[in-house]
Amino acid sequence: MSDTCTQWGEFPVIVDIPARPRALVALAHGAGLGMDSPFMGEMASALAAAGLQVVRFEFPYMARRRRGEGKPPPNRMPVLLETWSAMIAAAREQTALPIYVAGKSMGGRAASEWLAVHSDSAVAGGIAYGYPFHPPAKPDSLRTAHLSGLQKPLLILQGTRDPFGKPQEVTGYDLGAHTNVMWLDSGDHDYKPLKKSGRTQLQLIAEAASASATFVQTTSR
Repeated sequence: MSDTCTQWGEFPVIVDIPARPRALVALAHGAGLGMDSPFMGEMASALAAAGLQVVRFEFPYMARRRRGEGKPPPNRMPVLLETWSAMIAAAREQTALPIYVAGKSMGGRAASEWLAVHSDSAVAGGIAYGYPFHPPAKPDSLRTAHLSGLQKPLLILQGTRDPFGKPQEVTGYDLGAHTNVMWLDSGDHDYKPLKKSGRTQLQLIAEAASASATFVQTTSR
């Protein structure tokens, strides 16, 4: 099993395909690094090992950075949502598998916002790897308003040390009936645990991938 660089519609993508995929996970990157970052690569490999096909893609600002057009900031949410719509359309041309929108940090937030807007779509659900509930040290600047109204299932996989939202904060949020948060013990925003935990980042990524596969199995029927 290996990743392949190819083109889906307007998107250069990286695709990881297991022998018998049960669903397609479209995986968006976070604000700072693109689809080929170490975290994205490890997560895609772990998801594929768990039986999920993964397609990684980039938002317009990151594609511009890759072309050497300076370092533009992340696109505003309307552009991120438009990109998600185009990605889903491209994915439907490639597969008949159930489709899930997923992402690291900002990519996961944008995936959940897309689900909130497109509740009537055929997309089965969403997965967020390290959800940015609020900026670090700004717990009052919440990014959760849309979650309470979600009509599609959303799984958030969050490290217990994530400065973008820790357990004692998140338990008080109104996330609605369709959002479930699973905690990865000792993990930070990139799932890196404390050394004294005796665990590794790869173990937490594998745990997140296993939980993702279980989530897909129970929501794609």
